Amino acid sequence: MATLPKSLLWQRVDVPGADHALIDDRRGLYARGVAIAADPIPYTCRYEVVTDESWATTRVEVAAEGAGWLRTARLERAAGRWRVTTAEQGDLDAALAAAGRPRAGLPGTEEPERLADAVDVDLGGSPLFNTLVVRRLARAAADVGSERKITVAWVLLPSLEVIPTEQVYTALGPDKVRFFSEGFTADVELDPDGYVTHYPGLADRPAGRTP
Repeated sequence: MATLPKSLLWQRVDVPGADHALIDDRRGLYARGVAIAADPIPYTCRYEVVTDESWATTRVEVAAEGAGWLRTARLERAAGRWRVTTAEQGDLDAALAAAGRPRAGLPGTEEPERLADAVDVDLGGSPLFNTLVVRRLARAAADVGSERKITVAWVLLPSLEVIPTEQVYTALGPDKVRFFSEGFTADVELDPDGYVTHYPGLADRPAGRTP
């Protein structure tokens, strides 16, 4: 496995957890990472994401695992269409029920055609995936106040259910964008390369630097 030149670490602020990504962004993005979180139950998520040179997502692979269960999902985009394949071992719903949590949705999607308008993938709780949109849309356009509305393939954790979701990015300055989706709004701070340094209510990067 090849080494990668950049390393980013985020500390979750909404739940106990963290996200560490290794990145090569010299020609589009290739990244692999590990996220851990304690809510709704403790789980580890391993992911890999590939974009083309325009930062449009071409492939995302995700594996989420906890006590007694493992789920995987692979999303591939070609010729404007998404293909989603999944696998499951064990019983996530049993683990959620034991913790007094609601049942999870099924991994993947039964209607991939509903993702037809999505160019980007968003992995729940991972700040790295905001950068895919920011870079592809040139920081949601350069002019302050300019707004871009998009549809993403949103991968929920820990279920790995994939749903189409509308998101809005509004430029607030050279290093800040406003994110809006499903009634949630956050003014997200970025470093000069477009990676999240401060995401209110979700995560922060120690020192806010890209090593």
